[in-house]
Amino acid sequence: MKASVNRPMKPMPLVGSGLGPRKLLAEAWRRSSTLTLFGLLLWAAMLPTLIAWGLDDRTLRGFSVWAKPLKFMASIGLFALCTAWFIGLLPEARRHDRAVRTVVWTIVIAGGLEIVYITGMAALGQASHYNDSHPLFVAMYSLMGLGALAMTATQPLLAWQIVRHGHPGLAPPWRDAVVTGLVLTLVLGASAGFVLSAMQPPAGSGLPGVDWHLSADLRPAHFLGMHAQQFFPLAGALVAAWFPSAGRRWLVVFTAAYLAVWVWAMARGLDGAVLTVPYMPAG
Repeated sequence: MKASVNRPMKPMPLVGSGLGPRKLLAEAWRRSSTLTLFGLLLWAAMLPTLIAWGLDDRTLRGFSVWAKPLKFMASIGLFALCTAWFIGLLPEARRHDRAVRTVVWTIVIAGGLEIVYITGMAALGQASHYNDSHPLFVAMYSLMGLGALAMTATQPLLAWQIVRHGHPGLAPPWRDAVVTGLVLTLVLGASAGFVLSAMQPPAGSGLPGVDWHLSADLRPAHFLGMHAQQFFPLAGALVAAWFPSAGRRWLVVFTAAYLAVWVWAMARGLDGAVLTVPYMPAG
C-alpha cells in the first residue's frame, strides 16, 4: 500500500469552477454561521436604507444623511463574511474554541452597536462622526472608536490561530497572504483610523464614487488599511495559482508595494489636514 502524500491545498477559487454566490454563501455558513448571518443581515438592511435615502432629502456636509449608514453596512458586512471565510482555514474542531468565539462575538457586538448608533443618528439628522455638539455624542464617538479597534484586533488573533492550527496542506503563498492581510488590517487600519478620528476630512465632492480627496483626507489610507483583509488574500490566491514556485517572492513584492501606497496615502492625507477640536463644555 502506497503511503499518502500531503499535497498543498490550493485556496478555494472565488470564481469559476461552478462556485457561484449561493455555493460561496453556503460554504461561508458552514465555516461560521454566526458571522455569515450577521453579514447577510447587514447587507439586507442596505435595502431599506436605500429606500430611506430616496425618500429623505436631508443632508450632512453635502451628502444624504443615509450615505454613512449605507457605507458602514456594506463594509462591516463584508468584514464579517470574509472573517467567516478565513475561520474555515482552521480544522472544524478549532472553529468553536474560545479564541475563535472571541473573534466572532467581538465583531457581532461591536459591529452591530456601531451600525445601530450610526443609523439612529442618521434618522435624527445628526452626524455620528466628529459631532462635538453634546458630551453624549463625543462619548459615543469615542466608544465607536474603541469598537472599531476591537474589531480590527480580532484579525491578528485569527491570524495567530491560522499560524498555529491552520490546515498543513494550505498553499504557503495563500496562507502567508491571509496571515499578512489580517495582521495589517489592525496595523494599518487602526493607525490610519486613529489619526482620522481626530482630523475630519474636507467637505464636498472629491473623487468620483467615493468623494475622497487626495490631500487633507485620510480616508484613502484608512480604506487601504481596513481592506488589507481582502486585498492580501486575493493577491495570495492569484500568486498561488500563477506562480506556485515563486509565490512567496511575489507576495513580498506585493506587500512592499502595498505599504508604499499606504505610506503615500497617509502623507497626502496629513498634508493640510486640520485637527478636530474636541468638545469643551461652556464655562
